[in-house]
Amino acid sequence: MQLDLTQFRGRHVFVAGGTTGINYGIAEAFGRVGARVAVLSRSAENVATAQARLQALGGEALGCVGDVRQPATVQEAMARAVAAYGPIDVLVSGAAGNFLALAAEMSPNAFKTVVDIDLLGSFNVLRSAHEHLRKPGACVIQISAPQADTPTPWQSHVCAAKAGVDMLTRTLALEWGGEGIRINSIVPGPIADTEGIRRLAPTPEALERMTARVPLQRMGRCEDVARCALMLASDWGSYITGAVIPVDGGLSLTGPRDFASAAAAAAAARSRA
Repeated sequence: MQLDLTQFRGRHVFVAGGTTGINYGIAEAFGRVGARVAVLSRSAENVATAQARLQALGGEALGCVGDVRQPATVQEAMARAVAAYGPIDVLVSGAAGNFLALAAEMSPNAFKTVVDIDLLGSFNVLRSAHEHLRKPGACVIQISAPQADTPTPWQSHVCAAKAGVDMLTRTLALEWGGEGIRINSIVPGPIADTEGIRRLAPTPEALERMTARVPLQRMGRCEDVARCALMLASDWGSYITGAVIPVDGGLSLTGPRDFASAAAAAAAARSRA
């Protein structure tokens, strides 16, 4: 039995943070199988580029400029998308911020910035979308990070924010399940050609060390994450909710030490630069 991707034709997929990296990869995957895709980002340039690329696939795409930290802009974007494409069938919440810093050297405002983007931003996206989600049948996917479960030096802000994201996933799976809404988190591991990897593995040597730690002995690709999103949003995922799913080549099985050492090595390399 094969996954029937034709089921996504004409469905409305809204991707917050969907203009670059992993999130754009997810938006593109849905666009390729016939979904009508709306993307949201605070960068007007990135929005225009992503919309053009998605339209070049031959389908419908809508670009919206907005900041997930500002509920009004998220609500406005979703209202536009729903007016164009109808109720949201698949919502992807993936906006994120990150930088390397020790907690003792981080300002309260710096910590707050990441929490505001990752955690408060996720709440704003999900809360704003609730009235627009197809009921029953909607699928919500949050993009989390290994730091949610792995204590990581130089990443206290991300650890705290993403742990909150995963708990939000589990809690809303309980609250919204009765309406027929499913909510899951995907936890990407090291994904090549993304901003996260450029920060955590800024040199060829660091990239080689990180790859060696992955049990499958390769870096992930954006399409690896996108395929998981397609599965979760499909009929095959119809009984999955409240799950936190690693797509990481087995890296989470190696324990926190390996991931923490990668972050520490990246920070040391940046300090020497």
